[in-house]
Amino acid sequence: MEFVIRVSQFLLSLSLLIVLHELGHFIPAKLFKTRVEKFYLFFDVKFSLFKKKIGDTVYGIGWLPLGGYVKIAGMIDESMDKEQMSQPPQPWEFRSKPAWQRLIIMLGGVTVNFILAYVIYVFVAFIYGDKTTKIDSLKDGYWIENQLLQDIGFKTGDKVVKVNDIKIVNDYDVRSNIIGAETITIRRQGEEKVITLPEDFLGQFSSAESRELFERRIPFMVGAVQDSSLNKSADIKPEDIITSIDGKRLRYFDQLDSIMSNYKNRTLEVEILRGDQKITRDLKVNDKGKLGIQAAFDNDRFAELGYYDIAIQTYTFGESFGAGGADFVETVQKYGAQLKAIFNPSTGAYKGVGGFKAIYSIFPSVWSWQAFWVLTAFLSIMLGVLNLLPIPALDGGHVMFLLYEIISGRAPSDKFLERAQLVGFIILIAMVLSANINDWI
Repeated sequence: MEFVIRVSQFLLSLSLLIVLHELGHFIPAKLFKTRVEKFYLFFDVKFSLFKKKIGDTVYGIGWLPLGGYVKIAGMIDESMDKEQMSQPPQPWEFRSKPAWQRLIIMLGGVTVNFILAYVIYVFVAFIYGDKTTKIDSLKDGYWIENQLLQDIGFKTGDKVVKVNDIKIVNDYDVRSNIIGAETITIRRQGEEKVITLPEDFLGQFSSAESRELFERRIPFMVGAVQDSSLNKSADIKPEDIITSIDGKRLRYFDQLDSIMSNYKNRTLEVEILRGDQKITRDLKVNDKGKLGIQAAFDNDRFAELGYYDIAIQTYTFGESFGAGGADFVETVQKYGAQLKAIFNPSTGAYKGVGGFKAIYSIFPSVWSWQAFWVLTAFLSIMLGVLNLLPIPALDGGHVMFLLYEIISGRAPSDKFLERAQLVGFIILIAMVLSANINDWI
């Protein structure tokens, strides 16, 4: 079921972004009386799942979910339609239009991507508001599980004070500023300490077994009892919170292993918080020191129990435009920093570039419209920025040649554009293959 929910969110988000991006090219093309021969969601290699011709345009759905496209008459694109380009230019063709009109057509897709992301952020701010966790409310610091962070010098219980020179106010600020971070200032047992990250920290992190960073310290909430567990028939329920084991207080889940290592193959009395009541149960420990119980996460419940404070900021419809705009600008800046790190080999960040599996994995395993729209807004920005890269075969490549034509007063030859398109297509395929290979290594 988890797989179905994630795939559904992934395909819905991808389809929405593709259709609207291509619509961004389609609408100005039609306004400038340029013929659009095809409008496709996904690629129709050899055959289509659906197609219907309306006017001059064939609308369809391909079978290969790697993107989508509009085929504009008289344009050198990935279709490499040399036969059409060898004919005399026609008034309805892309190549017959003024350079400024062609520029608007090519910029239409990324423009829609950025507008869509902004609109989503506005409505998310208006409908859901902002939930933030003040860093000061994490009284016992962070859970440091990642061995890489431990090797660098971090320990469970550390409180993050600054990332570079940026003072940390909210829990979210730690993760959002980690890209490009050189130093992190922590407070440990009342004293501040500056930890310097290695230059290739992002590369090491991408290759590490754990992808956890600075995690909140939370209680041991029961999610599910494993089928193989010795406690399968025990009277424990989802959302129970185990607060002590054999008389030893268990405030945080990260304390569990150190306690359980001494109780292999034993039956222990545990104290459980169920709702507002405390109860005791006898649970069995296997030969590996495990209870066979999967943990769960409930942000609001943990805040209610005083593990941290959640501040909720609501916005009027008018205020949402400013709040959504701030989220949009921040996301663009953060993604720009990610790209800068990726294109700097010394950071090793390129090792963490993922493909479709990585995108699929960021969607939650339960359906959440708030998470869906926030992720769709981020992917829309990502799609817009990537399409602006000056690589032939991408919108940015076409824009680069059009700007050259506008500035110099002469257009590159069709032969040059065909070769550039082929080179760009090879580069693009190599990038896609590299990203998707990273998903599996």
